[in-house]
Amino acid sequence: MHPFLFQILTFIQMRKKLLFFLFLGCSLYANAQSLSDGIFMDKRYLCAGVLYNHDAWDHYWEGSLLRTNGNIGTLTTQNAVVMANYGVFNRLNVIAMLPFVWTNASSGTLTGQRGFQDFTLGIKYKAFETNVLGGKLSGQVVAGGSIPSTNYVADYLPLSIGLHSKTLWGRGILHFAGAKHLTFLLSAAYIGRSNVSIDRTSYYTTHQIYSSEVAMPDAAQFAFRGGYYSFRWGAEFLAQHDATLGGFDIRRQDMPFLSNNMDATRVGVTAFYRFPFLDDLQLLGTAMQVVQGRNVGKSFSWSLGVTKFFNFNPKKQ
Repeated sequence: MHPFLFQILTFIQMRKKLLFFLFLGCSLYANAQSLSDGIFMDKRYLCAGVLYNHDAWDHYWEGSLLRTNGNIGTLTTQNAVVMANYGVFNRLNVIAMLPFVWTNASSGTLTGQRGFQDFTLGIKYKAFETNVLGGKLSGQVVAGGSIPSTNYVADYLPLSIGLHSKTLWGRGILHFAGAKHLTFLLSAAYIGRSNVSIDRTSYYTTHQIYSSEVAMPDAAQFAFRGGYYSFRWGAEFLAQHDATLGGFDIRRQDMPFLSNNMDATRVGVTAFYRFPFLDDLQLLGTAMQVVQGRNVGKSFSWSLGVTKFFNFNPKKQ
């Protein structure tokens, strides 16, 4: 067995009780050495943690129409994610995530769902780094995919816990770290999505389709973040746009469907702090608001998380 795989397995065996008690929740927007930030773990370092995310909305866009729905009231989605980021090399990280999601509607008769969603695995590679304007500019490439971890029901929006589509994606990142701890990041991603099978033999999109298979449109994501980042603490402004490359609008007075055109623009802030007296345990927090969308909820989300760094290189502190 390769040495770094052995170290990961050893860590899981030693820390599984700790992870069980810490498994409280997560946001994919949090700055936790994730697949979309510019941070790298050094070789043979592991960052592991859990994050909790709370997302709620009582207005949503039906196409371009912003409206409410008395059969839903306020839709609340919560999730908990266990994540790990391992530095295979200084320029190459492997990141894994698994969320547990639960949903609830405050009105009507629709029952919320809960369960493990999609397992995500990705690699992040630093293609180049150069000195610019007194700081360092790096170009990074991220690739990976996700697969449903359980047979959850996808054809139950907006209360389903996911879309049950397998994905493959690639992301490019430009990251600038200035001499005075100022940091800026631009990123763009393309997400390819597989077709999804549902538990009915026909459905209507813009026309009647006699099949249990739903063709899922691909998606893209564009993001900007900028702020202050030091070893001990950091705070950044975030802006993100998610675009579905195809699909159609929710029909008037109808439920959402898997292959709808779901677009959303979010803005927010994220911050972290490392506690020196707790051996650099890191606390994370994020708040984001959807300011414009199509066939999505006008949601406000917030998250809290905790991560811990582990050194598997005993000669390096």
